[in-house]
Formats: sequence, structure tokens, C-alpha cells
Amino acid sequence: MSPILIKTIQFFLSLSLLIVLHELGHFVPAKLFKTRVEKFYLFFDIKYSLFKKKIGETVYGIGWLPLGGYVKIAGMIDESMDTEQMAEEPKSWEFRSKPTWQRLIIMLGGVTVNFLIAFLIYIFTSFYYGDTDISTKSIKNGYWITNTVLTDLGMQTGDNIVAIDGESYTNYSDLRKNLITAEEVTLERDGETKVITLPEDFLGKLSVNTERTFFELRVPFMVGQVSDSSLNKGAALEAGDVILGINGEEIKYFDQFPSKLQQYKDQAIVADVLKEDGSSKNLELQVDTEGKLGIYRAEHPLRFQELGYYDIVQKEYGFFESFGVGTKKLVDQIAGYGQQLKKIFTPSTGAYKGVGGFKAIFDIFPSTWSWQAFWSITAFLSIMLAVLNLLPIPALDGGHVMFLLYEMVTGRKPSDKFLEYAQMVGFFLLLALILFANGNDIYKAIFK
Repeated sequence: MSPILIKTIQFFLSLSLLIVLHELGHFVPAKLFKTRVEKFYLFFDIKYSLFKKKIGETVYGIGWLPLGGYVKIAGMIDESMDTEQMAEEPKSWEFRSKPTWQRLIIMLGGVTVNFLIAFLIYIFTSFYYGDTDISTKSIKNGYWITNTVLTDLGMQTGDNIVAIDGESYTNYSDLRKNLITAEEVTLERDGETKVITLPEDFLGKLSVNTERTFFELRVPFMVGQVSDSSLNKGAALEAGDVILGINGEEIKYFDQFPSKLQQYKDQAIVADVLKEDGSSKNLELQVDTEGKLGIYRAEHPLRFQELGYYDIVQKEYGFFESFGVGTKKLVDQIAGYGQQLKKIFTPSTGAYKGVGGFKAIFDIFPSTWSWQAFWSITAFLSIMLAVLNLLPIPALDGGHVMFLLYEMVTGRKPSDKFLEYAQMVGFFLLLALILFANGNDIYKAIFK
């Protein structure tokens, strides 16, 4: 199966699952409070549906436009803009006839389900898979700084990142994740401590940078595949071989090879190769005119651990213990995403430049099937969907909640005409955000 097809299946499966469950979060309390639900749709059915079937008083269907989904609740001003129904006298089974607290529960049902989905995923993946990470204390010679935004700030390969915003991290993944919204980085270089203050627009600069990574672990040059066009196609190299040096000189890390090979352009070299069985072998290889070997590198964390490059930490959790772990993951992910949103809505940070649409979400999924990765990404997207839906924008759940809270506090319900105008404003604002996000995707695809 092609990598693109695998990514596509994961993308649609994840989003479809989240959309259906989100709408179910509105549907169930609506039915419990005896409110009529006229439609329940996955995707939008503008003009026609791919599938629809009426069961009881509700039409269930699948639309052709995969931009979300919806439930149409009778007596409610929503994206359907059904003003004719609102002009009639309220019926007992309509949304507008229900007590405010019931309407509030119906509107909060979707985001509640999304948070619950993420929580359950974190619980069961923690229990089933545990957590695998790399201990930052085991990193001996710093990190490979791959992003020019970081090098322009004075960071360099070999720096050991010991703290972010004054806090140290024991796990490599936490270190990477928290750098995105950091304001200050503490480094150790040649035994000296150095503090780098990140500019306000740091996240914005990262967003427009074409380099996909920030920094990486320093690992050896492990052979993955020899290119068909490589001068070394016939060499006795095998996947899993590790090149530890050339011409008698030890080269411990892959990041050291590019500059070293430049010295041997269009020349033969003798490579010190470590085989998977532990034996060593000297092989003659050819460096091309660009200073390259034409060999794709491979990643093998367990082998790297065996060679002493870092320590892998594997944690396993009991069933009840996984509830506490899942709670912490949920809270940390919400807090982290909240920080990113705060920066996105602060123009001076430039973070809005990195806002992406459907392609950006598509790119998150791996090109090989992994249930662990699938559920991890789905949990994150569920949180993202919940937080975005809580934004106080009419046409989103947060906008309806905002007006309901106003009604509960003041005892006065906004007029239907006001809600209609607010829904229209919210719809166009939401459309603008969608166009901006997906426009960013298109711009990056063409010009980056």
C-alpha cells in the first residue's frame, strides 16, 4: 500500500471518528431533553448527500464536502440559517423552548465528548503501550542543531540544552515540545553555561522556516539504503552497518560527516564499518564531486542505545495507574495547545504564519501504519477540536455558550434577529479563518 494512501486513510478515519463523536455529544443530550434533532451529518451536504436515511424524526447522512459535520437541532439558529422555522411559534420540542441550563448542556456536549475521547485515549494507550522516551541525562555531547533559526540565535551543534524557561526536563520529547513556546533557553557549552533569550517572534520564524526540525539527537551514520545512482552501489554495505570513521579518523556522529567528506571530493576513502554482528570491516568507498557518498541513513534507537549514544527509558503502567498518567497528559496537552493559541492570536509573535489547514493535519500522520501513532494524533486533534470550538465566535459552540451564559447572568435572552446576525458574522469569520489556514498550506506547498 502506498504511503500517501496510508496517510489518507488515517486522516479520514481520525477526522470522521472525531466529527461523529463530537456531534453525538450534542445529539445525546438533545434527545435526553426531548429536543428534536432533524439532521445528523458527517461532512456537509450542500445541494446533495452521498448517503442519507431517515430514522424516526432524524435524517442521518454523509455529505460530499469533508469540512466537518453537524446536527440540525429544531428551534435553534445555527449554520442552517433556518429563519422560517424561527418565525413560527415555539414548540415544546424545540431548542429555544428548553430551560437555559439544558441548552447549555446540549451546546457543551460536543467539546465535552472531545475532551473525554482524548482522556480515554491517553489512559488506554498508557496502559497498553506505556511510554518510551530518551533520557536527557544520557545525552553526552549535546544535540544536533539543524534549524537556522536556532543557529542564528547563537546555538550550535554540541550544545546541551539543560533548561527551557528555567525548567529542566528528563525526557527528550518534553524538551522538544516545550521549545516551541519558550522564551529562554539555558545551554551548556564546553563546561560553561549560556542563556539565550528568544525573540518575541521566535515561533513565527520557526513557522515560516523551511527546515522541518529544530534539533535532533546526535547519532552515528547507520546505513539505510544505497542510492541507485550512488558510486557506492556495488560496495559491500548492508542495511544496519555503522560507519564509524574514514581514513583512520574516528567520526562518532552523522552530523560530522558532511563537512568531513567535503575534504575528499571525487576521491576514494577507506571507511571503518561496524557490522551488526559486532565485527569491524574496512571498505573502500567513493566520494562524488559534491562530497557525498549517496547513502541514505537509517534510525535504529535500540541499536544506538547498545552502542552507548543514549539511554531509552521504557515505562509501563498498571490499569489504575494509567488514569493518573492519562490525566496529566490531557492537562499538559491542553495547556500546551492553549499557549500556542495565545501566541497565534498575538500578532507580534508572528505565530499566525504557521497556522495550517487540512494539509497540515494530513502531514502529521505517518506514512507507515502505526496504531500507537494514530491514537496519539487522534487524541491531540480531539483536544484541538474541543479548544477551537470553545472560542467565543458565533457559529462555533463557544459563541452559543457565550450567549447562553449572558442569558443566565442577565435573565435576558438575545433576540432571534440578533442571534441571526451574529451567526452570519461568525460564519464569515470562520470561513475567513478556514481560507487563511488552508491558504497558508497552499502558499507553503508552492513557495516553500
